[in-house]
Amino acid sequence: MANHSQLNFQDASSPIMEELMEFHDHALMVALAICSLVLYLLTHTLTEKMTSNTVNAQVIELVWTILPAMVLVTLALPSLRILYMMDEINEPDLTLKAIGHQWYWTYEYTDLKDLTFDSYMIPTADLPLGHFRLLEVDHRVIVPMNSTIRVIVTADDVLHSWAVPSLGVKTDAIPGRLNQTSFLASRPGVFYGQCSEICGANHSFMPIVVESTPLADFENWSSLMPS
Repeated sequence: MANHSQLNFQDASSPIMEELMEFHDHALMVALAICSLVLYLLTHTLTEKMTSNTVNAQVIELVWTILPAMVLVTLALPSLRILYMMDEINEPDLTLKAIGHQWYWTYEYTDLKDLTFDSYMIPTADLPLGHFRLLEVDHRVIVPMNSTIRVIVTADDVLHSWAVPSLGVKTDAIPGRLNQTSFLASRPGVFYGQCSEICGANHSFMPIVVESTPLADFENWSSLMPS
């Protein structure tokens, strides 16, 4: 999870988030190259004596037309690749339905005997020692690691957004509409998120907690949960 004075992303916990972080670094290097070139040209213009022996204007126009096009291609191709990877959902191992309410989440494991529960934020007064304020919930979303999880997201009242940064997931919850996304937790752990769409007075008090466990532990948990 994020911590104070953190300047970079949270540690990636899914292949998609790893791809997003690599693309971020790639785009940052492109921006750095552009800024360096502009700074060099600006410095050169301000310090060198102007002469009439300038480069042919047609050559300049050719360069400043082709160069930006090449930069856009270097950004567009990896971006489109990641977009297709995020949109593609092939044979998920588990389907989870997340329903946003004011101000809590309802989860349905439709593949597992209609397992359904509500997830509320734990008030600060009831928070166990060592847990995170405003981020811990009474019922976590438990998923098996290294399994493709399809998440169907909707809302019951107003707009919400189901977002878990370390998994690279952020999908709007819209009343009357089903949006879907997917993720694969590549390691066991607890991953925190929050509603990322302003949804009313208690918008900041409906956190999301996803816990990734080995398959055997997930099966034990699901067998103990009431229908």
